[in-house]
Amino acid sequence: MRIGYFGGTVNEGTIDDCVDEARQAEADGFASYWAPNIFGHDALTVLAIIGREVPRIELGTSVVPTYPRHPMAIAQQCLTVNAACGGRLTLGIGLSHRVVIENMLGMSYDKPIRHIRDYLSILGPLSQGEPSRYKGEEYTTYGAITAKGAPPFDTVVAALGPQMLKATAELAAGTITWCTGPKTLGDYIVPTITAAAEAADRPAPRVIAALPVCVTDDFEGAKARAAKVFEVYGSLPSYRAMLDREGAAGPEDVAITGTESEVVDRIAALADVGVTEFAAVEFPGDADEAAATREAIKSLIARSA
Repeated sequence: MRIGYFGGTVNEGTIDDCVDEARQAEADGFASYWAPNIFGHDALTVLAIIGREVPRIELGTSVVPTYPRHPMAIAQQCLTVNAACGGRLTLGIGLSHRVVIENMLGMSYDKPIRHIRDYLSILGPLSQGEPSRYKGEEYTTYGAITAKGAPPFDTVVAALGPQMLKATAELAAGTITWCTGPKTLGDYIVPTITAAAEAADRPAPRVIAALPVCVTDDFEGAKARAAKVFEVYGSLPSYRAMLDREGAAGPEDVAITGTESEVVDRIAALADVGVTEFAAVEFPGDADEAAATREAIKSLIARSA
């Protein structure tokens, strides 16, 4: 299982801060650096800059909402980013949430499965440097992109529901999850997407699991902090469904906290349920916890090398 780092600086810091964060993640041995695209800097633009400054680590978005960007437009942007970073980009996309798409952006969130199937059907060939010749109900695109020096890129989808997992298995490289615990990953996410990929005669999918992590001797304090920091995810329907499957009251119940050995063992155990990559979301309460958390993850990276 590969170990990646889920950065938050793209929403909280400057461009230089983002470069520094990715550079440190690479120096610490992380296999990948994932940047969320929420309401801060544009993640893809930031990754293009990082790609010119930080030479080796895989770069991914986690995730870019599909509705605001036409699939041909995002393909063009990603090919440009991939040219800038030497072919290290993985595009992570997702539907976002009804409250964002409809209430904030004023767009329709109707028929999301049809939307993602049309979207991936256009994005797929364009991402591989091939023309799109697709007529769908949500999108129709006949066109090609010529971006010299741009290698193809893979796409992963924030897929949680069964129909989303099926579409992802058939049309993308894998899924990236958030606030989804080990029981749900092992009993539901992994077998569902794997079976759909096998039925479609597709390669085994990537399953990238992102979860909060903190090494601490104050378990109750860390749990309370996780409940506060990640509170919103317990109320969004897609994440709420995964927490309910897990039997979790909120994100604090799927956060990986405890001593160094407990944290390392819980992360490592995700490989046993079929997770191919873990993306660490560090949430320390102080500098000591920050250092201890990073050292624990580095020890896991060294152990799995």
